[in-house]
Amino acid sequence: MVRDGYVYGLPLIAAGLLVGWLTQPGWAVIPVVLAVFFLWFFRDPERVIPDTAGAVVSPGDGKVTEVAQVTVGGKKLARISIFLSVFDVHVNRSPIAGIIRDVRYHRGKFLNAMNEASAEQNEQNVVTVEGDGQVVVFKQIAGLLARRIVFSPKVGDRVERGQRVGLIKFGSRVDVLLDSGASLRVKVGDRVKGGASVVAYLTSQAYPEAQAEPAVAGRDSTRQGAR
Repeated sequence: MVRDGYVYGLPLIAAGLLVGWLTQPGWAVIPVVLAVFFLWFFRDPERVIPDTAGAVVSPGDGKVTEVAQVTVGGKKLARISIFLSVFDVHVNRSPIAGIIRDVRYHRGKFLNAMNEASAEQNEQNVVTVEGDGQVVVFKQIAGLLARRIVFSPKVGDRVERGQRVGLIKFGSRVDVLLDSGASLRVKVGDRVKGGASVVAYLTSQAYPEAQAEPAVAGRDSTRQGAR
């Protein structure tokens, strides 16, 4: 469990016991239920990380809501968007192994994370990871309820594929941006698990079977200058 679970959960349990003792036991139900929710919300299960060369894993648990081609700084990239509801694990993991080249936090709105505009307009943390000559960008995007984004590594740190790197609190979205030539392995509606589900392969040579399987076609939504 993430430490935050104890920070939120234990005081609520104590409050519930105190309220039940000072008033009626029934009044303790609300804080105790909230405590159980927080302890469950901040769960942090172990995951089996794929070791296939070139694999890009999901940075979070949730549902794939968009697979699209976007244009960033004049370069075409593939974007995979994953929505994390309050029922999903909110621990974030690095999609690839490599060096953190850039971390940029952008203040913004708190639109519903299902809204396509949230990719550019919402408060977010944009992380660039470089490994094996490939660059992958992933975003931690705040949602309607999310009010805090946590990211632990610093620029220059090395991270491993599937390594825990941060957390988004209470409903959010994660985006992965990678080379448009990557072999995508997910489609809209798929459920993925952070660190365990492969969302793409950066090179077909690293995964020969990918040559025999068609990549998932995404909607072409060109965005000049999108972050």
